[in-house]
Amino acid sequence: MANIALQKLRQHELSLGVVLRQARSVETAKIFETAGFDWLFIDLEHNSMSIETASELSVGSLDAGIAPLVRVPENQYWMATRALDGGAQGIVMPHVDTVEQAREVVRQLRYPPVGRRSISSMQVHVNFRSMPVGKLTKQLDEDFLIAVMLETEASIENCEAIAAVEGIDVVMIGGNDLCLDMGIPGDVMNPRVVKAFERVAAACKKHGRHAGLGGVRKPEDLKVYFDMGYRFILAANDVTLLVDAGQKRTEALRALI
Repeated sequence: MANIALQKLRQHELSLGVVLRQARSVETAKIFETAGFDWLFIDLEHNSMSIETASELSVGSLDAGIAPLVRVPENQYWMATRALDGGAQGIVMPHVDTVEQAREVVRQLRYPPVGRRSISSMQVHVNFRSMPVGKLTKQLDEDFLIAVMLETEASIENCEAIAAVEGIDVVMIGGNDLCLDMGIPGDVMNPRVVKAFERVAAACKKHGRHAGLGGVRKPEDLKVYFDMGYRFILAANDVTLLVDAGQKRTEALRALI
């Protein structure tokens, strides 16, 4: 089953994702595919969602034509590999500060010979069809997306070495956490932050990775980063979409009285 998120990146198109923090039902995938998103950011780091629910969302996404990507808590590789076996088409690993950490992400999440991930031979990604193991692991590795998140000044300093690690698809800046680490909470267009984005974009271009970001909401701000080459974009989250739409609706109706 094609990974739409990765296909869009390989075609140099915007690949737009939405965070799932409160949405739980399998219909969620169809809703956000209809809304125009390319991937779900199923967040196991900042909410109470179980691995079972994440897998149900992932399987629903495969048939809906939207890519299920799962963010796990820092260094929780056991959770990441279970999410992949359960239907996810990619993992987003937060808080990667060093090249050694980036190499470990690849070692844990890629199949041999690149990594050490073990194989479950019957996979939902191929509708549980029997396939030669070598062919299956090669195909899955080509279709799985691995993103590492840079969220500190230290990670920005190490971004070129991190981007050089084979097996990583996306180097993604977590804008809000980076701003917190810099002591400028929420200031995603601060010159220091803009410079950090420039450094990561240059490292990605040099080493053939895709540049990604989260935490930037305003279209005019995003345009600045689009122009740098950022294409893997965490564009919204389920809670904010509901609140924004709800507020517009109630304000419009109250204004009629």
